[in-house]
Amino acid sequence: MSRFDLKWLVMPWYAPAEGHLRLEVIVMRLCGTAWLVSVLVQVLRGDPRPGLHGRGVVVLAALVALYAFAVWSRPWTAVATRARIVALAGVTVAGAVLAALQPDAGTWPTAPLLVGLIAAWCLQRRAAVLTLAFSVGVLVTVAVSDGHSNSVVAILTTAVPWFLIVRLLRELGLNRDALELSRAAEAEAAAEAERARLAREMHDILAHSLSALALQLESARLLAVRQGIGGELTRAIDRAHQLAATGLHEARSAVAAARGDELPGPDRIGALAGAFAQQSGLPVDVAVKGEPRPLAPDARLTVYRTVQEALTNIRRHATPEHVTIELSYRPDDTVVVIEDRAPVTAPALPSVGLLGAGGYGLTGMRERAELLGGELTAEATGNGFRVELRLPA
Repeated sequence: MSRFDLKWLVMPWYAPAEGHLRLEVIVMRLCGTAWLVSVLVQVLRGDPRPGLHGRGVVVLAALVALYAFAVWSRPWTAVATRARIVALAGVTVAGAVLAALQPDAGTWPTAPLLVGLIAAWCLQRRAAVLTLAFSVGVLVTVAVSDGHSNSVVAILTTAVPWFLIVRLLRELGLNRDALELSRAAEAEAAAEAERARLAREMHDILAHSLSALALQLESARLLAVRQGIGGELTRAIDRAHQLAATGLHEARSAVAAARGDELPGPDRIGALAGAFAQQSGLPVDVAVKGEPRPLAPDARLTVYRTVQEALTNIRRHATPEHVTIELSYRPDDTVVVIEDRAPVTAPALPSVGLLGAGGYGLTGMRERAELLGGELTAEATGNGFRVELRLPA
């Protein structure tokens, strides 16, 4: 922000990163700006004027002190309560000196007005009331002592109403924030309840069904062995059993994720590759480049699901002879590349491979990447397919 940038007039002091304006913030900034301008105009029109000789020096010192204490106590910076009260007391004293030196300049309500605005906005109720009472009391005492009793009405009718208005704005803002937090908590609780319900449904239906299927396939394999049925059928049943067991494991992982348990991530890519190699009989090379770093939970899950979906599509739709998985941790992003390579003499299959027969697996992977600000690309390589996931660091 440059020295002459006036964006601070509307920037929320308590939440500058939110980027939206609030009514009470705008009111405070406009009041503060109007106060700064009005004080300077009144003092320059008063007698004696600020200068470097005689009483003008005292007026100039009081004006500088008033501005210094006002800037110190301003509400858009983090200031300790005691320090802010001391600064507001300094505003009161400097304002009283200035009003006493220029009794006809109309500066009597100046200090109590600013003290009331900042105290109402930044201090707790008791401290705010006592601080305003001190400021009003000092200025009223000085006015009466100097024979300017008519200024007492100006002090009271200026400081007290603005104090009440700003205090009301503050309370309305706090109530609104509390309501927003309550609504957010209710929405989060509803989401948690829905996730728990879906987790129960997945466990009761999918996990139980896959568990029963795995048991039935194991029984079928044992029956085939006892009856001496050919080894090819036995191996096919065994592979089906392994797929059912893997599906059961993934279903339980999905249930755990829905319940908020730790999500799978890059550290489990090796296990995925090992299970794929065992089930398909294809060699799988896994390489990790760069210094591994922690990823956000959603990014961890996206990396894992992308590799999982790619391997699933290879098993279903492609006939490669080799599969490679490369995970690269770069300074600006994290990149995962899954590539299958078929024999050079194999016919090109432009609509299958990692993409899957209908492309739905690719669509899901791309949507996961875009939700995290990344991208996913898939392309034929002449003798296979290549999927690349890129996520910002």
